[in-house]
Amino acid sequence: MTATKDDIITLPHADLRQRSQKVGIVDDSIKQLIEDMEAATISWEASRDHEVGVALAAVQIDQLKRVVVLRNDFDNKDDHTFTAFINPVITKYEGDIVEDYEGCLSVKNLYGKVKRSSKVRVKFMDIEGNERRLTAEGFLARIFQHEIDHTNGILFVDHIKDDPNAFYRLADEGGLIKLDYEKDVLSSDIYDN
Repeated sequence: MTATKDDIITLPHADLRQRSQKVGIVDDSIKQLIEDMEAATISWEASRDHEVGVALAAVQIDQLKRVVVLRNDFDNKDDHTFTAFINPVITKYEGDIVEDYEGCLSVKNLYGKVKRSSKVRVKFMDIEGNERRLTAEGFLARIFQHEIDHTNGILFVDHIKDDPNAFYRLADEGGLIKLDYEKDVLSSDIYDN
């Protein structure tokens, strides 16, 4: 059975606040998990008019494993290929601190302006079980920080929860609209945990 958007858990689901377990070996169950994560991301995206699913952490389909999938070309909605990163860890934060918009498949109807490092070095295991390293910059660095946070039970809203000016929602035509912090954010599911 292939995973769908309905398998993606959202706040206030308690497992999103849990630390994921390290993967020991890349066996068939991990390969199946990766396939399910990719399928769920594509299914979610197919239900959205103005959003692209660029990445997913295993916890988002309620599997507490340190596995992340990233879309190979997040500028092309027709490219449904991903790369898996197993046990990813940021070994160094570099560059400038940049504020930009983030959304999350597990945080319904909220976007936020989040500060992140513009460059990170990442250590991970590939699907063949080989230890690898890479340096990511710009949007890719932001994605790694967002997804690796998930493996540690952290969501993007946790970085901005005390900033009344950081919250937005997606308008029907695709633009972002600033939210009223008191009315729209404080009463939302992000504060249930």
